[in-house]
Parts: sequence; structure tokens; C-alpha cells
Amino acid sequence: MPRPVAPLRFGANYTPSSEWMHAWMSLDLGEVRRDFASLAEIGLDHVRIFPLWTLLQPNRTLIREKAVDDVRAVVDVAAEFGLDVSVDVIQGHLSSFDFIPSWLFTWHDKNMFTHPDALSGQAELVTRLGERLRDADNFLGFTLGNETNQFSAPSHPSPWPVTEAEAANWITTLLDAAHTSAPAQQHVHSEYDAAWYMDGHGFTPALASRLGDMTTVHSWIFNGTAQQYGGRSVASDRHAEYMIELARGFATDPTRAIWLQEVGAPSNCLTPAQAPGFLEATLRSVARTENLWGVTWWCSHDVSRSLADFPELEYTLGLVDQDGVAKPIGRRFAELIPELRERQPTPARTLGIVVEVNENATPISRGAMSPGGAVFQAWVDACTTGADPAIVTSIDAAKPDVLAARGITELIRPAASRTAYASRNTVV
Repeated sequence: MPRPVAPLRFGANYTPSSEWMHAWMSLDLGEVRRDFASLAEIGLDHVRIFPLWTLLQPNRTLIREKAVDDVRAVVDVAAEFGLDVSVDVIQGHLSSFDFIPSWLFTWHDKNMFTHPDALSGQAELVTRLGERLRDADNFLGFTLGNETNQFSAPSHPSPWPVTEAEAANWITTLLDAAHTSAPAQQHVHSEYDAAWYMDGHGFTPALASRLGDMTTVHSWIFNGTAQQYGGRSVASDRHAEYMIELARGFATDPTRAIWLQEVGAPSNCLTPAQAPGFLEATLRSVARTENLWGVTWWCSHDVSRSLADFPELEYTLGLVDQDGVAKPIGRRFAELIPELRERQPTPARTLGIVVEVNENATPISRGAMSPGGAVFQAWVDACTTGADPAIVTSIDAAKPDVLAARGITELIRPAASRTAYASRNTVV
């Protein structure tokens, strides 16, 4: 008898409507309830929340019990509305702002990924939160933090560089703490697309697609895709699908679940009139991929115009406006969820686009996978002709059994061009 397939999950990254993430400084559960009520009305089944690291652990040996209790309180309120909750735990970067505790920078500068004190302090925070949340029925698990790899990138103003081995040690140290303290949940890590597109970056495709209980994908078309191909192009509409297939191509477990943890409709690439159509195209595209756990839209609520210094696009990314009313993009989401929650047929992906990698499965040119690169262009060209391409590493392309298992019968080998990926995930 066929094994039952769980419905697709649809949720939102929770941006509190009042005071944004600064709301964690003095939590108002009444406002949280109003926000979650508006998300439940859309038909969402989960949220991802972002308690700030600076409030949870202002000193390496001070983990504030009140702040930990606040996280549990938000998880419990979500349960009132039938919402499951994923919790980011090392929450240091959001919407162009860094939230790094003072014991890690300036006079006390320590590489958060490699310094022994930094590692032990973060592991203790993961442990404490895990112990507080593990018995909550609607707690999905931890994400180690939002795109924490940006702290290691040369584009960061004060980077903490890492090797691949050091990045792997940071990920596994914190995942081990998560699994020990909350063993019933699924725990993951997240990277912005430098892990896939930026040569020399310590966080690699192999780490992204092999460590943790699922692979998370963050898809943003302001990374050069919309600029080169257009906001409502094949390249943009299917960018999230492309990144999912990249993740599948580097995975060693063919059944590994993939979570589209962040995707949004940025106003610097799309007009308000285009945003609902972009959402629909993105959802329909990714719903056809195998082993997709779900989609978590960025973000739940617009950022208040009373708050200063955000990049302009951050004020308009919400599904819900400042008055708690679903915007056109939120209404389109609500219309699509009942249809797409039931699993869609997945197309046969007989065409494989080969990514040349070394013996460690690191791409010879990650830039070739980035917007405008040879691998990316091969994907766009194949999609334009009506194909549903897969991605396969050169290691797997040499294994007939792997190709047969994936149904790949034809290979395209783009040149490993040294395309430079210059996009930044944070623009101010």
C-alpha cells in the first residue's frame, strides 16, 4: 500500500506588525494574537519566529529567563490559532540589521564560528531554548539563525571568515546541541545564496544540502536575476525552483526534504501589480518539485513606516498591511493554498545540467551557477524550451546508477566559467 504523503506546508516568516523585531524587547501577547489571527485567516499552518540574540544572551553566561519564557509564550499563542512554529535561535541578522551581542565584537571581538568561547556560549543558548520548547506540541524545531553565513562573507563590513571545515564544525556543534535538548523536533541551518553562488565562501552547497534534518533554501530575485532577466521572466518566476534543484543535485540522500524557507516579492524588482502573479508563479513552480516540505513566505506583515533606515523594499514585503488587512498578495496566497496543499504531480526531469565539482563536491565555479553564469543560463534556456531540468554534480554524472535512479537520460555540460557573483544579500 502506498505510504501517505503529507500535505505541503504553507507559512510566513513572522515580522511583528508593531515595532518589528524590536517588539521582543517588551512583548505584547495581545498584539501577537492579532497578528497570528490575520495569518490564520489566510490559511497558513506555520510561522517562523526570530527572537533576538542580543535579548536572549546579552552576556555569554547570562541567558535571560524572561526572554526564553517570551519565546515559549509566542509558541503557545501560535497554538491557539493552529499554527506550528519554527524558531531561529542564533538570530543575528534580519533585513539589513545585525543583532550581535557585545561579547562578540569591538573590544571583545571573537569569531562567532570558530572561537571556543563563542561556540560554547551559542551551544548553551541552543540547549536552554531546546529544553524550554521541546514539550510544545507545535514546536517544529530550530533554525540556527537567519543567513548567518553573511557574517563570514567578504561583503560584510566586519567579516568573520571561515573555512569549509570550520563552517561545518559550527553547524554540527549547534545541531548536536539542538538534537540533544529537543530530540523530537527537526533542526536545520540556513544560508543566503552566497553558499551557492560565491566562490571561496566557507559555507558550501555540500554543507547546505547534507547537514541538518532538511535543506533550507532562501530565494531572492534581487540577487541579479531580476536585474538581468526581468522581474516576471522565466528566470525570476522559476528561481526558487532552480535553487531547490541545486539543493537536490548536491544532496547525498535522494529522499531528503527541502524547505523553501524564504521567498518574497521585492518592490525593487516587481511592481505592486506584479507581486501576486509572481507569488502564484513561484508557488506553482516549486509545488512540482519532489520532497518539498513547504513554503514560508517573507514576510507576514509590512514593516511600519514609523521605523527608520530600512531598505525601501523591506517596508512592503508583507502579506498583511499595518492595519491587519491581507494585501492583494496575501489574498492570492489564500486562494492558492487549498489547491496546492495537496501534492501536485512531479514532472520527469530527464535532462540533467551538470555542475563541475572537485573531489569534495565543491563547484569548480560557483559563479557559473549564479545569475548570468553558464549553469544558470542553461537552466533558463531549458525552461524556456519547455523542459523541466534537473541539476547533477559531475561526480554523480559519472555514475549510471545515480542517473538512472533520478530518471536522467540526457546531460548538458555548461562550461565552468569564472563568472563573478557580486550581489549582496544586504543593501542599505
